[in-house]
Amino acid sequence: MKLSDFKFDVPKKLVALYPAPNRDESRLMVLHRDSGKIEHRVFKDITEYFGEGDVFVTNDTKVFPARLYGNKEKTGAEIEVFLLRELNSELKLWDVLVDPARKIRVGNKLYFGDSDLVAEVIDNTTSRGRTIRFLFDGTDEEFHKTIDTLGETPLLKEFIERKVEAEDKERYQTVFAKNVGAVAAPTAGLHFTPHLLKRLELQGVDVTPITLHVGLGTFRQVDVEDLTKHKMDSENYSIPEETVELVNRSLDAKKRVVAVGTTSLKTIESSVTANGRLKASSGWTDKFIIPPYEFKIANSLITNFHLPESTLLMTASAFGGYDLVMKAYKEAIKEKYRFFSYGDAMLIL
Repeated sequence: MKLSDFKFDVPKKLVALYPAPNRDESRLMVLHRDSGKIEHRVFKDITEYFGEGDVFVTNDTKVFPARLYGNKEKTGAEIEVFLLRELNSELKLWDVLVDPARKIRVGNKLYFGDSDLVAEVIDNTTSRGRTIRFLFDGTDEEFHKTIDTLGETPLLKEFIERKVEAEDKERYQTVFAKNVGAVAAPTAGLHFTPHLLKRLELQGVDVTPITLHVGLGTFRQVDVEDLTKHKMDSENYSIPEETVELVNRSLDAKKRVVAVGTTSLKTIESSVTANGRLKASSGWTDKFIIPPYEFKIANSLITNFHLPESTLLMTASAFGGYDLVMKAYKEAIKEKYRFFSYGDAMLIL
């Protein structure tokens, strides 16, 4: 498929700046692939579609406060440093993005607030990318605590055009968040509450985790018309044995395997046996799912409403069928559904 197949206009006012007051009271559009039927519900109604033996696969990655603001040595110029991934914990080497990039060269030092945290730029990686080494005398635990104190919740400012607020620290984490490492939330999980999970449990639904540390590459703009030429950034993942057992049991019993988010979907589709079953594994995946694609594991998907030309939309379209998903998005705009990270949800059955 082509990039232009995913081009359409979303009114700016439909990009959600804030989450719904209650997580499970976002709106929910339900797509039935077999009939093409579209329903308009509330997220907590999701319990009506699942029962005994079904399994939800959630992403338990935890977002860390990846955006720091430092001051350049000598000039004092403020520089935004967006932490992407830790390359070496012993040497405290990190891949980062800097802004404004033109002011940052190899050898420059940055000072962060009134803390003892200093960073030195040791390499250029891309136009905005740098490798930096943090100079810090404390323990690893003290270092990460300092980052946690100084850092800001990494809302994507290109889309959520407002200042980060205290509430974002809690609301931009899912209730599943456990393993620190993401720079963006797996947003389909933002709609779940402990109460909703309890209701699903009472109905015999299993909820089980994978981990995929979401990187900014997920949101990187696609700049090639031929989608087969787009290269996804690699993201670290892990699929535990317990999840494998629950998923494969559901598949064998012809029950629903629900991927909670495109990150969970991508992860489980990255680790499939020759006979179409999930296998335990860990490592890195750069899987890019576009239509047409034959899914081996998931047969249901919960996802948010994504922006035009995004890789997330392309993956959702591969799952729901391009024509049906595009029809649903037109309906969503007409019905004023809220888009992006803090927006509403879609269930594809």
